[in-house]
This record gives sequence, C-alpha cells and structure tokens, in this order.
Amino acid sequence: MLKAGAEHKKAKALLTFELFNDYPAGIGDHTTGDFYKNCEEALQMYIDSKDELDALEELKMNRDEQI
Repeated sequence: MLKAGAEHKKAKALLTFELFNDYPAGIGDHTTGDFYKNCEEALQMYIDSKDELDALEELKMNRDEQI
C-alpha cells in the first residue's frame, strides 16, 4: 500500500512535468506565478515519492538481512 501510494505520487509528478514540457498551450490562463508554483509542487512531490520509495526499499533490505 505504501509503495503504491509513493509510485502514484511519482507518476503524478512526472505527468505534470510532461504536460508542462510537451503541451505548453495547456498552461493557458495560468500566470507565471501559478506555473512556478505548480512546478515547485510537482518537484517536491517527485522528491517526496523518491524518498518514500528509497526508504521502503531500505526497510525491505534491512528486513531481508535479519532473516
């Protein structure tokens, strides 16, 4: 469940970056401030998801080493 949630966040962040890069017309009515804010939020979501996935992998490795 935790891994699926982190993977969902990562996919959502990557989709946001893809939309901003590949479909700039979709930005449309947004101000530059909105664009920067959305990019920063997507970046933070990506970083958080990577940290979560790394932590889960580390916990899995530690568990496997104890067995």
